Amino acid sequence: MNWPLQENFLDKKSINSLCNFIKKNKRLTQFKKVKEFENKFSKWNGSKYSVLVNSGSSANLIIIESCKEIYKWKNNDEIIVPSVTWPTTITPVIQAGLKPIFVDVNLKDFSFDYSKLKKVMTKKTRAIFVAHLVGFPADIQKIKKIIGKRKIILLEDCCESQGAKIKGKKVGNFGIGGSFSFYWGHHMSTIEGGMITTNDRKFYSTCLLKRSHGLARELPEKEQKYYKKKYSKNDFKFLFLSSGYNLRSTEINAFLGIMMLKKINQWIKIRNENFKNFINILNKFKDEFLTSYDKGMSSFVLPFLMNDTKKKIKLESYLNKNGIETRPFIAGNLLRQPFLKRFKKTTFNNSDFIEFNAFYIGNNQFINKTRMNRLFKLLKNFYN
Repeated sequence: MNWPLQENFLDKKSINSLCNFIKKNKRLTQFKKVKEFENKFSKWNGSKYSVLVNSGSSANLIIIESCKEIYKWKNNDEIIVPSVTWPTTITPVIQAGLKPIFVDVNLKDFSFDYSKLKKVMTKKTRAIFVAHLVGFPADIQKIKKIIGKRKIILLEDCCESQGAKIKGKKVGNFGIGGSFSFYWGHHMSTIEGGMITTNDRKFYSTCLLKRSHGLARELPEKEQKYYKKKYSKNDFKFLFLSSGYNLRSTEINAFLGIMMLKKINQWIKIRNENFKNFINILNKFKDEFLTSYDKGMSSFVLPFLMNDTKKKIKLESYLNKNGIETRPFIAGNLLRQPFLKRFKKTTFNNSDFIEFNAFYIGNNQFINKTRMNRLFKLLKNFYN
């Protein structure tokens, strides 16, 4: 049985549609399809505004840079981040001259160890960057309660949890901005791509500027008129209002995104059903695994959290030999990674547990009962 981490989401019909789109359209750089995809994603996610970029990592970069500009953050101001997440939740903080303050995670929803959050808050804390990991929504209400009346901004990395809900409301709507990834291995894909969601007009406009060199012509028409008048001595074609990047996507990626958005609800339903079946299988070996479930989740992968480190190593090898591809649980404890070696080595027990006792296998719309039954048989053989 071959069970890769991800499989080709582009069927023949989708490929033919894409080819026809490319043949019929002379402009494939960012244009009308990008705006159409942004509008449709906003509607799907229940957000006021969306900004399409070339990756989820770029979305995080723009979120941090936009916040630093809007809120006038200074170098070495502090951003609280989880010790288990993808590196590009952390690197934009460092690249912006800000200081990441790491907090251990919990083993239930894999977000922060909430009991530790308040302890690391200082007068220099400017934001908390929440990562909704492997499809589990973080406990936003608990985080907001901990923040209290402090002027601390909430940011959301939703790259692994598209469609996850908290009391019926989708992630990406609880902070000033949320990031999504449309990488090949994620819930839906544009091959490469990402999205920023927000319900704040000023933040939205700043993200548009940051995405495209800081150019004023990227703004909504009403704002363009204002800046044309304000800077009438400048040629509006090349009027730069902010320091920016070129992190745009293309009409091709947007066309793919619109197609995939029609399918995403059904795919999330399949993923969540797979996850329920997976938990039922692991519960037959209760002494071996830690399991967790959230009714608002949007399953990303199927994670194994094992009580015995030696058995974890053997099981992962056994599954690989039987055609099931595995990966570490995200990047494990990031503070063990070389690029963060300059930061203080802190003992994070849960992050280390994930580092040494956890891994995951793929979950997507192609997983079916046949594969799940095969997995159950492999686990029975392994433990017998």
